Amino acid sequence: MNYGILGLTFISVNLDFFFMLLFLLKKYRLPQVMLGYLLGNLVLLSASYFIGQALAVFLPEWLLGILGLLPIYLAFHDDDDDDGAKQLSSPVLNVFLTYLSVCAGCNLAIFLPVLVGQSFNNFLITLIFIGGLSLLAVWLIHLLADLPAVADFIESDGDKLMKICYIVIGFYVFWDSGLIRHILGLF
Repeated sequence: MNYGILGLTFISVNLDFFFMLLFLLKKYRLPQVMLGYLLGNLVLLSASYFIGQALAVFLPEWLLGILGLLPIYLAFHDDDDDDGAKQLSSPVLNVFLTYLSVCAGCNLAIFLPVLVGQSFNNFLITLIFIGGLSLLAVWLIHLLADLPAVADFIESDGDKLMKICYIVIGFYVFWDSGLIRHILGLF
């Protein structure tokens, strides 16, 4: 597992939600936001892994490289996420459902091609790695929440940065799956 690509994947699929974390951290306590966000990431990561494993049973690895089109498509597709999750009594459940409603589609589309074909042991290590990044991200955003420059940057350039990351991830999936080498071998 390439942890650089995994970290880039995590940042790119969560970049838009980092901005929302600024608001959630003002509304709820840090541990509540951390737990809800962690659960959301782990649920979507697990769904991506198991869907990828099911696809890997039926399709050769090089053909699964076509899944790299998903992050590239998302980079060029204007995404109107629905961030209107219902307000529930549990802050943890509120953060969890908000995360799922905003990030489910992108996370599945981006993590699926990255995780397809990975061993279960690599997946468990990935869960720990992404879980740690999730907690670290909330903690850092909590520390930076009061800095106007951070909120301004995410608002003005976050979308462009996220799209660049999606394109890099898509091309990595093409290369890592062997799709490019397979196509070049046909010529």
